[in-house]
Amino acid sequence: MSIEGYIDYQRREFCNDIHCPVQILLNKDQPNTESYNSLKSICQTGCLHSCHEFHLWLISKGYLVIRPA
Repeated sequence: MSIEGYIDYQRREFCNDIHCPVQILLNKDQPNTESYNSLKSICQTGCLHSCHEFHLWLISKGYLVIRPA
């Protein structure tokens, strides 16, 4: 749910911005291929970066983490 006057985080924006090596390979590959799905599983189960890094990146980019009441 978007909030008027704000922009939503776009999927993999962090990964692309920090030039994650796995994301770079994903960007070069075709979706839904065996190699793509193998790379994607790295992101899903063994991300190279921590939640803390992601959180600090969000703050540095001016993002707010909110939840409905």
